[in-house]
Amino acid sequence: MWTRRTDLAVEARELWQESTEKQTELKGVKSREKDLNGFKVTTVEILDDEGAKALNKPVGTYITIEIDRLVQREDNAFTLGSEALGSEISGILKLKENDSVLVVGLGNEAITPDAIGPKTAKNTMVTRHLVEKMPDMFGSMRRVSVLVSGVLGTTGIESADFIKAVAEKLKPDYVIVVDALASRKLARICRTVQLADTGIVPGSGVGNSRAAINKETLGIPVIAIGVPTVVDAATLAADLAEQSGAKDINPEDMSSYGGEMIVTPKEIDSNVNDISKLIGYGINLSLHSDLNIEDINMFLS
Repeated sequence: MWTRRTDLAVEARELWQESTEKQTELKGVKSREKDLNGFKVTTVEILDDEGAKALNKPVGTYITIEIDRLVQREDNAFTLGSEALGSEISGILKLKENDSVLVVGLGNEAITPDAIGPKTAKNTMVTRHLVEKMPDMFGSMRRVSVLVSGVLGTTGIESADFIKAVAEKLKPDYVIVVDALASRKLARICRTVQLADTGIVPGSGVGNSRAAINKETLGIPVIAIGVPTVVDAATLAADLAEQSGAKDINPEDMSSYGGEMIVTPKEIDSNVNDISKLIGYGINLSLHSDLNIEDINMFLS
């Protein structure tokens, strides 16, 4: 059966409300909103199996940060957005002083909407070798490693297998994976960042699911950071039809509109570059709490 495709927990909750014509809280799910540095932050907690079944998401915490201010290039939006994202990542990670982290960029850099992960990796501070080889200079920093896993079609290796092999060698305390997602609304494309403590299934948003990357498969906690860069054509057709006043839309009929096509913005190149830098800097600020934006610029230059 065809359903509107989305990777965002906040949208899964909206879809449940629309399907049941209810605006009340769903059993097994808690939701709250706040403002952080001028950015709207929505947290959806799936508490039990009932909530997981209703939203078709694993039990866990999902945090959505709306980054319209960055896209609109408002004054100081990058710094404030990086700090807000870093704060939320810190809150979900709960790192101890000596914990090490492996940051993984998922996706294919040759395909722009799928390049969020690899480009974020380039904006992430790699410090493990510095801490171990030059402790006098860098011993106070957290040990951070970065991996770009590639995709099965170009490496012949499942990303989950690749990451597991590296994690078994490096033994990080946490893994952060960054990937592109799918949204059900154009308004959220490249304007939303989602954090989740449940890991991720690469490719699920575009109907090409791979092996899961989570605590169960790796044996260590996995935090997923994702940005919706595409919308499924059939999902878009259904939403636009409803917005124009159409009633009693048959979901099965919508699946014939656009087939397996996906839609992405014409500004996707600049959007991916800007958001990848935002995520990279947010990760850096969360892992190195004594640094600021200027310090990161100097380190990465």
